[in-house]
Amino acid sequence: MENPPSQEALDSLFGERDLTALAFDFVPIGIVATENRVLKECNQRFCTMFGYSRAEMLDRLFTFLYPSEEEFLNVRDRGNKSLGRGALYWDERVMRRKSGELFWVRVRGHSFTPEDPLGRAVWSFADLSEQRPYQPLTRREREVYSLLGEGQTSKEIARTLNLSYRTVEVHRGSLLKKMGVSNTAALFSSLGDITGDHVVGSSSLKKTEQI
Repeated sequence: MENPPSQEALDSLFGERDLTALAFDFVPIGIVATENRVLKECNQRFCTMFGYSRAEMLDRLFTFLYPSEEEFLNVRDRGNKSLGRGALYWDERVMRRKSGELFWVRVRGHSFTPEDPLGRAVWSFADLSEQRPYQPLTRREREVYSLLGEGQTSKEIARTLNLSYRTVEVHRGSLLKKMGVSNTAALFSSLGDITGDHVVGSSSLKKTEQI
C-alpha cells in the first residue's frame, strides 16, 4: 500500500480541508466505481486488497477477480432487484487475489442508474479473511453457502442457480459432511460464523435501509 502523506502534508490537507483524495484512498475499505461491470475507478485500499496496481485493474471487466467465470455470471443478477428500486444491496462472496488466493469479501453497492442497475454503480469491498478463513470448496458449494448465508431456502437457491432442489440438497449435504457438522447453523460457525449481524440479505435491507 502507498505510504500516507507526511505529517507536514497531513497538517496542510486538514488545514485546507482538502481531504477528498486522502479519504478515498485510505478509507479502511475498498471502493470501486463501475460501468456495466467494468472497473472504471478504484481506491488504493482496493488495489492492496487484491494485490494489483491501479493500472492493472482499470477498464477491465470484473471477471478476473472471481474464482470462475460462472460465479461472475451468477452473482450478476442477485442485486438487480434491490439496486433497481434504489435500495442499497450487499452480500458476501468469495473472490480471488492476484496471487490466486481465494478469500471472503463483503460487497455493498449503490446504483446511479436504477433503470439499468449495473449500468453505473459504486461499490465497497471489505476483506473478511480474519473473521472467516477460506475453506476449500467447489464452485457450487461456494454459491450454495453464500446464498444460504443470505437466508435463502434450498428451493429459493435452486431457482437462483437454475438447479433442481435435489441438486442443491446434495451440495448442502456435501458442505455439512466436509465440515463435520449436522445443520446449517453449525456450518456457518465452522466456516467462520456469519450468523447474526454478519449476514444481511434482501429482507434485512428492508428493515435496516442502511449500509
